[in-house]
Amino acid sequence: MLSEALKINSTLTSLDLQYNSIGPNGAVALSEALKTNSTLTILDLNSNSIGPYGAQMLSEALKTNSTLTTLRLDKNSIESKGVQTLSEALKTNSTLTTLDLRSNSIYENEAQALSEALKTNSTLATLDLQYNSIGNNGAVALSEALKTNSTLTTLNLGFNSIENNGAVALSEALKTNSSLTTLNLGVNSIGDNGAQMLSEALKANSTLITLDLGSNSIGDNGAQALAEAFKANSVPERTISL
Repeated sequence: MLSEALKINSTLTSLDLQYNSIGPNGAVALSEALKTNSTLTILDLNSNSIGPYGAQMLSEALKTNSTLTTLRLDKNSIESKGVQTLSEALKTNSTLTTLDLRSNSIYENEAQALSEALKTNSTLATLDLQYNSIGNNGAVALSEALKTNSTLTTLNLGFNSIENNGAVALSEALKTNSSLTTLNLGVNSIGDNGAQMLSEALKANSTLITLDLGSNSIGDNGAQALAEAFKANSVPERTISL
């Protein structure tokens, strides 16, 4: 079995199993291997139907594994229990830098759990939550984490039903955050008010390089405010997409 081989293999660094059907049992087997494997750095389990239990077992492995840096679990229906256990693992894991949780039925409570993890985690640099439904409350929760987190550089919140209130909360976080370089808020429901508040944050923030606001509900007033912010704080290579 693949998992048995991983327990003794000392050279493999990347394993791509996306678009298979390993299910929860396959995830359990891989988790056991991760507890002893010391070379694998990238594991891609995209679209494998591992479910909440599979995610829970991988979370247990992350508490002891010290080499894995990238874990892709998008499109796996890990749901609330899976996200909760992964969040707990992130509080102690010190090697994972990229976590992909796109399309996993993640809502505001799960975003709150991830937020609590980000307040203590000091290694995760990329968190991808695109195609979920964290909404305004989820955005508010993550904003609280951004006020203290100093390692996250990329946060993808596209397609997450975020409106003005969520954008306002993120704006407040951006005024003090000094690590985030990329924020994707594309295809949400942010209007002029949210755009104006983000503009105020951009005047003070000097680290955010890429801000994606494409396919929102931003009109002329919001666009004008963003343009003014762009002029007021000319950070090299900064791009704003509308």
